[in-house]
Amino acid sequence: MKSLIRLRMSLHDAHYGGNLVDGAKMLELFGDIATELLIINDGDEGLFRAYDNIEFLAPVYAGDYIEAEGEITDIGNTSRKMRFEARKVIIPRTDINESAAEVLEVPIIVCKATGICVVPKDKQRK
Repeated sequence: MKSLIRLRMSLHDAHYGGNLVDGAKMLELFGDIATELLIINDGDEGLFRAYDNIEFLAPVYAGDYIEAEGEITDIGNTSRKMRFEARKVIIPRTDINESAAEVLEVPIIVCKATGICVVPKDKQRK
């Protein structure tokens, strides 16, 4: 079971100089994906318990299109282990003109993570 979100980073998401987006934005996307996966799997939003690994691999800037994907990799009694990946798929090309953009032939992996979510037994509906 997988979940996918694609969205454009805005100037509102930029937190640092040069319109750099805070890495925490990728974790926000992963949290939304985890919630959707838990609703599909258990009928409940559950709780994100912990990340056991996070890797920030490339910078993200305002104007970049990010595709974030996640999947449940293991199901326990109440725990759900998940894997996440965020990829940059479109970039602005302001070197050409202010509205130019380019679809990347090969997406750039910007963040990877694994984590564990929990759905208490009394909240599981599926």
